[in-house]
Amino acid sequence: MEAVKTLLLFVVVLAVALSVSIADPDLLQDVCVADLTSAVKVNGFPCKSNISEMDFFSDILAKPGATNNSMGSLVTGANVQKVPGLNTLGVSLSRIDYAPGGLNPPHTHPRATEVVFVLKGQLDVGFITTANVLISKSIKKGEVFVFPRGLVHFQKNNGKVGAAVIAAFNSQLPGTQSIAATLFAASPPVPDHVLTKAFQVGTKEVEKIKSRLAPKTKK
Repeated sequence: MEAVKTLLLFVVVLAVALSVSIADPDLLQDVCVADLTSAVKVNGFPCKSNISEMDFFSDILAKPGATNNSMGSLVTGANVQKVPGLNTLGVSLSRIDYAPGGLNPPHTHPRATEVVFVLKGQLDVGFITTANVLISKSIKKGEVFVFPRGLVHFQKNNGKVGAAVIAAFNSQLPGTQSIAATLFAASPPVPDHVLTKAFQVGTKEVEKIKSRLAPKTKK
């Protein structure tokens, strides 16, 4: 009987611990508008004293983003860096626009689960579990799809017209790691011998990918 009580107590404690670790910490006051100019380093942003309604407002997602780039997509974030009033609230949004054939390449959000709502068009979406299983589906206007926190995922517009989604996150700043850019465009660079062995390709192929993903410098 005592063993059963101990097990139940462990389960309760574990459940509580997991519930508070799946998203940003709870706020301890009504608002804490981010002071984005502060040199103080904390887990989040310090609070500023003078606030207004504009700290809680943005029209950044109102207009489609330009998709005339190599991937044919653009992510426009409405996170704490754009809406300071989101500080400590544990939520944020993004708008993602896709040209026909556009791709939001495989990436992860280390600090948030993502839910996308399709504004227009149709997308092929998916994520890969840690067991290397692909979970994928085609979604269209009015439908939603969930990408669990930390798992690699993607969206691809295979239609002949543009598409767009609104993405919601349970973090004020979910972070994004694009798999290709993380590995082939890091600074300082990941050594070639690491990439050639990991991907089972030659140095020439690695250098070719690096040159294509390297940040473009303005002339």
